[in-house]
Amino acid sequence: MNKAVRLTAAALCAAVGALVIAMVLGGAATPRIIPGLPDEGTLTRWMLPLSKLAMDVSGVLTVGLLAAAAGFLPNDKGLLGKQAQSYVKGASWSALAWAVAAAVALVFSLSETLGAPVGQILAGNELTSYASQVPQGIALTLVVLFAVAIALFARGAITAGTAGGLLVFALVTLLPPALTGHSSSSPNHGLATTSVAMHLLFLALWVGGLGVVCVHALRGRPLLDVAAARFSRMALWCFAGVGVSGLAAAASRLTSVGELFTSNYGLLLLAKIVAFGVLGFVGWRHRGRTLPKLSTGEPHAFLRLALGEVLLMGATIGLAVALSRTAPPPVDTPVDRAFELLGYLVPPPMTFANLLTLWWFDLFFAVLAVVMAGLYGAGVVRLARRGDQWPLGRTVSWYLGVVVLVLSTQSGVARYSPVLFSVHMTEHMILSMLVPIFLVLGAPVTLALRALKPATRRGDRGPREWLTVILHSRVLKFVSHPAIATAIFVVSTFALYFTPLFAAAMEEHLGHIAMTVHFLLSGSLFFWVIIGVDPAPYKLPYYGRLLLLMVTMPFHAFFGIALMSMGTVLASGYYDQLGRTWGASSLADQQTGGAIAWAFGEIPTLIVLLALGFQWWRDDERVARRADRRADAAAAKSGGTGDAELDAYNDYLAKLDRRDRAAE
Repeated sequence: MNKAVRLTAAALCAAVGALVIAMVLGGAATPRIIPGLPDEGTLTRWMLPLSKLAMDVSGVLTVGLLAAAAGFLPNDKGLLGKQAQSYVKGASWSALAWAVAAAVALVFSLSETLGAPVGQILAGNELTSYASQVPQGIALTLVVLFAVAIALFARGAITAGTAGGLLVFALVTLLPPALTGHSSSSPNHGLATTSVAMHLLFLALWVGGLGVVCVHALRGRPLLDVAAARFSRMALWCFAGVGVSGLAAAASRLTSVGELFTSNYGLLLLAKIVAFGVLGFVGWRHRGRTLPKLSTGEPHAFLRLALGEVLLMGATIGLAVALSRTAPPPVDTPVDRAFELLGYLVPPPMTFANLLTLWWFDLFFAVLAVVMAGLYGAGVVRLARRGDQWPLGRTVSWYLGVVVLVLSTQSGVARYSPVLFSVHMTEHMILSMLVPIFLVLGAPVTLALRALKPATRRGDRGPREWLTVILHSRVLKFVSHPAIATAIFVVSTFALYFTPLFAAAMEEHLGHIAMTVHFLLSGSLFFWVIIGVDPAPYKLPYYGRLLLLMVTMPFHAFFGIALMSMGTVLASGYYDQLGRTWGASSLADQQTGGAIAWAFGEIPTLIVLLALGFQWWRDDERVARRADRRADAAAAKSGGTGDAELDAYNDYLAKLDRRDRAAE
């Protein structure tokens, strides 16, 4: 039997074994059955977790194969090599298995939901309703559809860009089932949802990537040292991401450290923590000892350690599935609709002191801020060590933007934003019209292009080359056109608030994250066109930028006036459920929010005008210096000074001197 096949079979056995042991010890295999109540039966009780395990394994394998093709193995100017193409084709088969496993899980999930054996379920027509109306059914249906799409598109993929796009699509496909499980019912469902999503993405890249690298080594394929080194760099980020997100997920479900030792859920979580620690130790050994041996042609040491790591990762996946089948410890939560929507009770009346003290931790934006600050600082430090200068003003601007981002997403503003429309509008204005200005003036793309090292292999694409490809892509060229960027910045605001999108985004934590990210991106795109320092597909003249700014800003004033003149409350169903008993009415608060939108534009407009005037002045100075250098060069060739008036005056004096000499 092929070594790669034996490795896959061993990893599956480890995963199934861990699942069975965890379900038995955790009590999920032998639940208490109350006579007279519906029971789905033993078949469903076991086949549902097994089908979900098959779904997770095939999904992780798809991610690993696409990651290997797009990033681990070198490509030739964007074209995949022969081995990378074989991995993409392998991803098409694993994606097909992913779809089949999700379809099987859909059937058994319905059986568990209705408390009826599978035979009765298949005889009726409940499956269609479950797949299209119930969140768990919709999530599994999306996995089936998306996985089939990946399987079809992967058959003809020959470029690294296509493989990278399919990798992103596969990572998105992993999310729906996980976000409709325990995370959606956790008391702090915002933290639980974000942590589960991050945990799953990092874990899939880590486990899938290592599995494919091991298969690559077992098959004796070339460039193992390159693939292993690139995976190791990614694995370090994945290890940190899995650790942070896992800690946040545990904090969202457990009320005390003691529950780790007194509940079945805590014991399984503890076993997963131990496995995570062992994996971290093995990864450290890889980076310190086995990777250097690969470059000298000694793959055996790497294989021995990596194979054990793959088996442990398979067992970890089994533990994760069993953990999802085990109920967390019960938590006494208030019977309050606002608590269900927000994850906390409606805060007390808003005061300046409460805005400063009632902070609310948002994992997504906290991690985003840390990554933004860390990567930028690393780039500046690398340039400094190389002896290159980086303007202090750009650094100050970038970190000022990060600080304002943290204040608007973590402080009391974030706690009151879902409760009061006026505070929400303030957050919206800050994130779309203030933070992007400072971030754009920080010139992060220019810093990255200068700090990142080119790919060591000719024709290959490293991070610097991928960034260059994105800058020259058709998609970015389209969205960064001044007309398109302006339309996104203006039209999306009206489309969000004056359609049902706003109410849907406010009721779901992921919807709120998506809305906030849109504010940041649309604002950054628009101000990149106006005052961007980074290279861009289009460069407007300065008078054109000034005109575009003057034409765009009044639309936000019109938007504010429209809000102030409305007689109905936006997302009234959502705000009514909160039951807020203090402060102004929802309509009056909405009109206050409109006034904030109307008046807020003055601040960013002034900042942009100052930045634009300074850039215009600096550009004129550069043009003048270039003209002087060209004139000096021309004068040096002709023997003049480069100044036409001065040369003419010198010629006049020379003529007078010659005439006087002739007269003498």
